[in-house]
Amino acid sequence: MILAHVAKEFVLCTSWTLALGWLYQAFAAWRGIPQIPDVTRDDPAAQLPQCEGPHLSVLLPACNEEATIGVTLRSLLRSTGLRLQIIAIDDRSTDRTGAIMEELATEARSGNGPHSLLVIHNRELPAGWLGKTHALSMALQHATAPWILLTDGDPIFAPRAVELGLRQAIAERADHLVLLATLITKRVGESLMAATAQAMSQWSVRLWKVADPRTRDFFGMGCSTFVRVQAFSELGGFDALRMEVIEDVSLGATVKRSGYRSCVALGPGLVSIRWIDGFLGLVTNLEKNGFAAFRYSVPLTILVCLGFAFNAFVPLAALVLGGWGLAAGLVTYASVGLTFQANRRMNQVSPLAAFLFTLSAATIGFALLRSMVFTLLRDGVNWRGTHYPLSELRRSAVRWW
Repeated sequence: MILAHVAKEFVLCTSWTLALGWLYQAFAAWRGIPQIPDVTRDDPAAQLPQCEGPHLSVLLPACNEEATIGVTLRSLLRSTGLRLQIIAIDDRSTDRTGAIMEELATEARSGNGPHSLLVIHNRELPAGWLGKTHALSMALQHATAPWILLTDGDPIFAPRAVELGLRQAIAERADHLVLLATLITKRVGESLMAATAQAMSQWSVRLWKVADPRTRDFFGMGCSTFVRVQAFSELGGFDALRMEVIEDVSLGATVKRSGYRSCVALGPGLVSIRWIDGFLGLVTNLEKNGFAAFRYSVPLTILVCLGFAFNAFVPLAALVLGGWGLAAGLVTYASVGLTFQANRRMNQVSPLAAFLFTLSAATIGFALLRSMVFTLLRDGVNWRGTHYPLSELRRSAVRWW
């Protein structure tokens, strides 16, 4: 009886603590997200760089991306409002990725468009480098514009996406700007996982605070990051990110920690990407970079996984408890729903999805734990056919905090 009473009081106390925490997060999101500039609403009026050559160099590495690389490159070649130098790296592909790049480069040369497409075929990976960062470093050596756009082989760019992103970066006097991509989802489960990951990440990263130099909030996104070349060179370029599995976030951390200006902008529909394939797609995606997100720290990763379990099951237990516990559980789910609604311009997920929050939060916590276990068992990360030892990844990991 005593144990049952203690357990009941524990659930009641923790459920209300969590409920108030989520209520605060909902309030913060409703107040903060409108502060993030939206380039589709407020067309940035900043002038593009005065130069005879390209305004921006696009660095695009791709390994075995034959299914998507053509769509991505064609969308970039249809960009309007500026001149692009697109540098596509065929990074040790064994499919038709390189051939598709060459075909589009030939089309670009024969046309009268303002953009150029340079294709580089890489067949070797030097020691001490990850494949993607090495390919990006190769591309950077050929860049001639004052700004670069870091992207991947699968996003789709609207015609004005790059122009608006660059103008916003210039208007903000930024050294680093992330134009938030819109996730392409085809199933309810995919949308739910995306919304939950976004809401949970708000506990550690407030996107509307990234531009505030007084805070430690930072952010990165590999498919749509604009970087001022001079600032990037001063930060050490890709040499400083040689062994970074999630180089986009590490770049954002480096920029913010070094006192350069980093910003985030909304642009619904400007850059679209299908990142989650099915409800369990996020589990697969996090296999490579989940453990890396916590700098390969076992205690920190376990603590975060416990946090996800806490968020998943405490509100459910509170509902079962009834009385004040029922009220706490309902406040939690309502607050999660309000947070989903506040984020709706980024994910288009209904707040009613909060009723499935227990399932999605538990799944993401499992995905992070799975990433840690697999990385430890494999003594590193297997990525695109290459094994990267854990000792090297830990030794080279960029400090985030």
